Amino acid sequence: MSKKPIILGIESSCDETAASIISENEQGIPTVLSNIVSSQVDVHKEFGGVVPELAARSHIEKIDLITKKAIEESGIKLEEIDAIAATAGPGLMVCLSVGLSFGKAMASSLKKPFIAVNHLEGHALSPKLNSKLDYPYLLLLISGGHTQFLNVRGLGKYKRLGTTIDDAVGEAFDKTAKLLGIEFPGGPQIEEYAKKGNPNKYQLPKPIIHKGGCNLSFAGLKTAVLRVTKQIKTEQEKYDLAASFQKTVEEILYKKSKVAFKEFKNINKDKSNTFVVAGGVAANKKIRKVLITLCEEENFKAIFPPISLCGDNAAMIAMVGLEKFKLKQFNNLDYPVKPRWALDEKAVFLKGPGVKL
Repeated sequence: MSKKPIILGIESSCDETAASIISENEQGIPTVLSNIVSSQVDVHKEFGGVVPELAARSHIEKIDLITKKAIEESGIKLEEIDAIAATAGPGLMVCLSVGLSFGKAMASSLKKPFIAVNHLEGHALSPKLNSKLDYPYLLLLISGGHTQFLNVRGLGKYKRLGTTIDDAVGEAFDKTAKLLGIEFPGGPQIEEYAKKGNPNKYQLPKPIIHKGGCNLSFAGLKTAVLRVTKQIKTEQEKYDLAASFQKTVEEILYKKSKVAFKEFKNINKDKSNTFVVAGGVAANKKIRKVLITLCEEENFKAIFPPISLCGDNAAMIAMVGLEKFKLKQFNNLDYPVKPRWALDEKAVFLKGPGVKL
């Protein structure tokens, strides 16, 4: 019986220090043996957002402890690990450097292969940790820093179909929360506020909803929320605005996903109908419900990672590491930090003034 590969994943791209060990069962299905995530909410709370230098310092203080805990919980001996996978980008340079350097040092000292991982590819493959996922599939990646539709043809094979031309949807959630006075990290709390509000109270804009293919825009929505908050006087009005914002985002994602379905089908000639939604915002239950409804209408199969694996974590980094290990796709120990690292490196940069759709 051949030994199944055991991969240690390390993640430090922003404000989560994380380590995870995964392997496979006899059927070749990934198994998470441990997944430790240390949040830095208390470090950044008073600043209302992530402070890169404080985040990096916190990573330095915790990464050794978090990795030891992941190894302990997995029941695996250090020498049994077959490869070390660490996030190399995209993200905050000072934060990425901590995890990447730590991963390289471990790989060097253990004389094991080192694998540099694209954080976004981690999100893209995260549903493999709980679902059977065949290529090709349509991916909607929605997080604090990214909003994009991609045709996923295989490991490392991505074609972008659409992206945000300004803000990511997760950023719009976070900024709206801040404007409503919700303590950092506020984005996930919008859904709770929305439950108490009237979603039809405020008519908010849906930028480029009828043009630009499946490209998206959230800056105008964010500006509209800012204008409304200046007139708000009661708690109930805050709930109403949160509900109206949530409903507007749902409608944008519903419409743009429908356009992406059509583009995906044209490319793949009806060979697949799988729709994967991943990233931090995929944890929003209302958005999940809306997109599942759309999939039922359009005869697509909806796949989401478990809620616990939607945010930044190291299990998804180890998952990419496992896939690359099987293909012997290893990296040298001088692999650089890549603060900007697109999944589709051929895609045109679509941000800033003067973007034409």
